[in-house]
Amino acid sequence: MSRFVQDLSKAMSQDGASQFQEVIRQELELSVKKELEKILTTAPPHEFEHTKKDLDGFRKLFHRFLQEKGPSVDWGKIQRPPEDSIQPYEKIKARGLPDNISSVLNKLVVVKLNGGLGTSMGCKGPKSLIGVRNENTFLDLTVQQIEHLNKTYNTDVPLVLMNSFNTDEDTKKILQKYNHCRVKIYTFNQSRYPRINKESLLPVAKNVSFSGENTEAWYPPGHGDIYASFYNSGLLDTFIGEGKEYIFVSNIDNLGATVDLYILNHLMNPPNGKPCEFVMEVTNKTRADVKGGTLTQYEGKLRLVEIAQVPKAHVDEFKSVSKFKIFNTNNLWISLAAVKRLQEQNAIDMEIIVNPKTLDGGLNVIQLETAVGAAIKSFENSLGINVPRSRFLPVKTTSDLLLVMSNLYSLNAGSLTMSEKREFPTVPLVKLGSSFTKVQDYLRRFESIPDMLELDHLTVSGDVTFGKNVSLKGTVIIIANHGDRIDIPPGAVLENKIVSGNLCILDH
Repeated sequence: MSRFVQDLSKAMSQDGASQFQEVIRQELELSVKKELEKILTTAPPHEFEHTKKDLDGFRKLFHRFLQEKGPSVDWGKIQRPPEDSIQPYEKIKARGLPDNISSVLNKLVVVKLNGGLGTSMGCKGPKSLIGVRNENTFLDLTVQQIEHLNKTYNTDVPLVLMNSFNTDEDTKKILQKYNHCRVKIYTFNQSRYPRINKESLLPVAKNVSFSGENTEAWYPPGHGDIYASFYNSGLLDTFIGEGKEYIFVSNIDNLGATVDLYILNHLMNPPNGKPCEFVMEVTNKTRADVKGGTLTQYEGKLRLVEIAQVPKAHVDEFKSVSKFKIFNTNNLWISLAAVKRLQEQNAIDMEIIVNPKTLDGGLNVIQLETAVGAAIKSFENSLGINVPRSRFLPVKTTSDLLLVMSNLYSLNAGSLTMSEKREFPTVPLVKLGSSFTKVQDYLRRFESIPDMLELDHLTVSGDVTFGKNVSLKGTVIIIANHGDRIDIPPGAVLENKIVSGNLCILDH
């Protein structure tokens, strides 16, 4: 916590000190305003308006950051959502599909969150350009899915990519290869905000450039920025003008987030005649998802609560799979007209996420972010839909990558579906050690992806390589001790085995 925030909280705890606290706050806001004005003077003429919008957005967020105190939720007010506010997917699906599904589809826009880099998996450039299956990238699969929809139903569903300044240039270069596909592709950029020095709470950036000492001075402020930047880009009005009514928003690295016709039909033809402005797809928690944000009832509204907002004393309760059974997949269906209305009323309320970072030079900074799903409480007649786990298939690590590259899934028109040969509906738990973290290292260690149809659990640690046509079944644990190397021979079948440092294979 910065010295300023400590001083502020001390002042707040003293009776009659609120004036002092307000003076400090105003002085800090004034200092930040001056710094931002200095930065704006360095913007080239063609970037001036865009930079001004970004810095104005940052000022609003910073102002709220200074006003808000501590975790954003009062734990005593959290209630379980009413029964009808989270509908089972089976009930939505049971309504079937109308004959005019094409006209319903023509009112949809697909938006993919494409601001992330592949750095956590050792890749340069946008994460969406990492090859995930048969040399197809996340972006390839997305385009294939939407092209298949447009061809099957003779529709015109567009794809919109929300890029960040980190991913925009590389993504636009790649888009040329889709010119002959039956998908119109649009892009817009999320905002670019200055990182803040943790001690002084002043911006680190001195000018608008990305080079030299400014390389790490800027950041994209989380996917909650979609509402403002989509509106500012002009695309929101364009799509409303074309008769589009809903956007389906999801992370580009979630391979389960395909367009679902039953959910779309539910939105376009609401059973009670009351239009729903916001749908959040949730799914049942497993032990792996205990930190995921959950839907609750709070002050009469559906509200997304993230672990960062939970008071420390209640974190274990929040992680309880029995009390909070579902979590947010970040697959969201949102009314375009509602986004326009709320944006123009400045009425989209999202909690601020304070994300601490340390820059390469050792400077501690914070970046203020928001999450797209947190806006659910600002929309009317919001709904959660409890979807099958298959709609949540994120690829965050090479352990996830191993699952989606394996024979557990089959690929059809850009969509991955669980193989019918798999006897259990659940995905195996896979934990690959640090030798597999980078995609290049991971690929080097598998001559071919093992058969995993009967696998329950795989843990691999140390210097391990896999030959061709290896089969893994049940629980398999392979641990190469420091300095040792284990090569699993081609054609090996490991079923309920522990393989240790000297390639000694034991029954498990």
